[in-house]
Amino acid sequence: MFNKILIANRGEIALRIIRACKELGIKTVSVYSEADADSLHVHLADESVCIGRASSKESYLNIPALISAAEITDAEAIHPGYGFLAENAHFAEVCASCQIKFIGPKPEVMRLMGDKVAAIRMAKKAGTPTTPGSDGPVIDGKQALEVAKRIKYPVIIKASAGGGGRGMRIAHTDIALNQAFQTCRAEAEAAFGNPEVYIEKYIEEPRHIEVQIMGDEFGHIVHLGERDCTIQRSHQKLIEEAPSQVLSARQRKKVGKYALKLAKQVKYTSAGTIEFLMDKNSDFYFMEMNTRVQVEHPVTELIMGVDIIKEQIKIAAGERLSITKDILEPRGHAIECRINAENPDDNFRPSPGTITTYHVPGGPGVRVDTHLYQGYKVPPYYDSMLAKIIVHSPNRNEAIKRMIRALDELVIEGIYTTTDFLKTILESETFKRGTYSTHFVEKFMKNKKDKGEEGSKK
Repeated sequence: MFNKILIANRGEIALRIIRACKELGIKTVSVYSEADADSLHVHLADESVCIGRASSKESYLNIPALISAAEITDAEAIHPGYGFLAENAHFAEVCASCQIKFIGPKPEVMRLMGDKVAAIRMAKKAGTPTTPGSDGPVIDGKQALEVAKRIKYPVIIKASAGGGGRGMRIAHTDIALNQAFQTCRAEAEAAFGNPEVYIEKYIEEPRHIEVQIMGDEFGHIVHLGERDCTIQRSHQKLIEEAPSQVLSARQRKKVGKYALKLAKQVKYTSAGTIEFLMDKNSDFYFMEMNTRVQVEHPVTELIMGVDIIKEQIKIAAGERLSITKDILEPRGHAIECRINAENPDDNFRPSPGTITTYHVPGGPGVRVDTHLYQGYKVPPYYDSMLAKIIVHSPNRNEAIKRMIRALDELVIEGIYTTTDFLKTILESETFKRGTYSTHFVEKFMKNKKDKGEEGSKK
């Protein structure tokens, strides 16, 4: 086992990794930007190193600074968390060249599955259903029109190296396709340094279902069930739950089998997630693979009784997965709400500032993953997520009630947050029935706007 791990991240995920390391008896090194000097992860780690200015490029994305921090503190491994450099194959290779263990999959697997076009080809090879679309990157507008004519509108253009909803556009006509194609290429170049895009048939009113997988260096690969991440805005997830209430036992077995076959096809190690869209006919289509731990991993931990971060660390240290069964049975139901520093009534405008009053919910079955404290200054430079509230109950109905109770208890004053907005979603009959698609939030916001409802500052 490692003696010391450097955590190349910030916020709640840095704290999550620190806690796992403490329970494993591993010392930790936190890194921070000048803007994060007072962040909780800096104080809870055994050692801390400032790696640059507030800008991500000058700090959390600064590979030389991260490697230097690891070397001067004698850290044997680096855990990237999620975001930033978590899916950067080059960073993993640099770590290896410096004899520092990267806690994640092998660089070649990260590179393969990080390329959306290559990932789709691997999915096809593994027998996993894929959405009809281009056979590879689309070179120009003419080829884009040819693909659209073959698969029929609507279509969606996606960046080959993309993620997080960037470099994506939907088109319903030839004119819209040409414009969307050029826009996506420009966005992809700016965001990912790679202008390549591909085109798929746009699945209307889908559910977003993802499967958590884990593999060790001995070829043992398991899946830990699915999560339903359908409640999202602009392709950014807001509420996640597990297991999905819309899947039958047969469908659950089917999607898990698809995920396992693909993970075994690429000889996957560490934690990863294989994401699918499910259409109105309950058919699954491979979307992408995330070669890292997900923000929403706690809902899986609660229903499966597995510490995913600890398993990641043990696998990287050369140990076998502690999970002996290929498939585990879920226990109860878990829901996660992401609390963001945003104003839903101002088009979700970010709301940095100082937390003047802060109180976290508690009680049975409530978990809070956060880096907040009273007096903390939320910086304007990074992702707006402040906390994750996760609840676990015997069934979905009780989990919804427990989450509403937890959100009622949560107090974050001094800035705008999405707390009340999420509570309103949970209280809606549509959410309770589970009869929604990935377009639920945009329809919800339109109805709210039509009624002239106003929010409040928490």
